[in-house]
Amino acid sequence: MNGYNEKTLIYKNVKVMRKIFFVLIFIQLFLSSFSMNSDYNSTEEKLNNQVEEVKKIISDNPKYNKEIAFFIDMEIQSGKNRFFIYDLKNNKIIDEGLVAHGSGSETGIPGKLKFSNVANSLSTSLGKYSIGNHYNGQFGKAYKLYGLDKTNNNAFGRSIVLHKFWAVPYEEQDKNICTSYGCPMVNETYFSRIEKIIDNSKTNIILSIYY
Repeated sequence: MNGYNEKTLIYKNVKVMRKIFFVLIFIQLFLSSFSMNSDYNSTEEKLNNQVEEVKKIISDNPKYNKEIAFFIDMEIQSGKNRFFIYDLKNNKIIDEGLVAHGSGSETGIPGKLKFSNVANSLSTSLGKYSIGNHYNGQFGKAYKLYGLDKTNNNAFGRSIVLHKFWAVPYEEQDKNICTSYGCPMVNETYFSRIEKIIDNSKTNIILSIYY
């Protein structure tokens, strides 16, 4: 009887442990899903806020494009699409791609960046930019950027421009991509789509870089 009771007890303990194991897995999956949804909602909410801010800037100013704007969310890992071409009329993203941040924005802490408006900092500057004329420079065709905020009003003096670079990959990846000297730097193929939009625009397009 003692042997039988011990086996029964062991069997019951195993069943309990299995139930606990599966419950823990379920909880882990649920929390993971909740975290992903929270991150998505946070990213979407930030973008929506930026869109509203840009709409206020362009509403009464005829020099700015009222149909298209560009947005860069620097909180998104650099290996993931974070440069968004946005349709202001229909309130939707119409294209997206990878974009590098400045090497001076690295902190050594994964997922954390710092930003600067200081010359020679090699850092990305947050804020709204007006995209100006293009020129041919070190990286080929590039667009001059004019900072509209206190956080990026040195952009032109720092030679911060929107340009392409061959080392920026086209496809998303799990690891971070290369960094720039502080400029928003994109893939060559993605740049070809961006330049068509800029060159065909009769008014200046706003670029918003945020975190």
